[in-house]
Amino acid sequence: MAVPKRKMTKARRDSRRANWKLTAPGLVECPQCHEMKMPHRVCPECGYYNGKEVIKTEE
Repeated sequence: MAVPKRKMTKARRDSRRANWKLTAPGLVECPQCHEMKMPHRVCPECGYYNGKEVIKTEE
C-alpha cells in the first residue's frame, strides 16, 4: 500500500477538491420561435433545425 512521504498541504488538498461545480449549459435563441434551446439541436418548441422543420409539433 502506498504511503505518502510528506504531509499534503491544505492548499493542495483543497484545490484538488475545488473542481466539483457544475457549469450552466450554453443556450442560444431559436431563429424561428425565439425560444432558448441547446446549440446544434432541434428546437423542442417549434421542431426546426437549420431552417428546416425536422419534427412535426402540435401547435
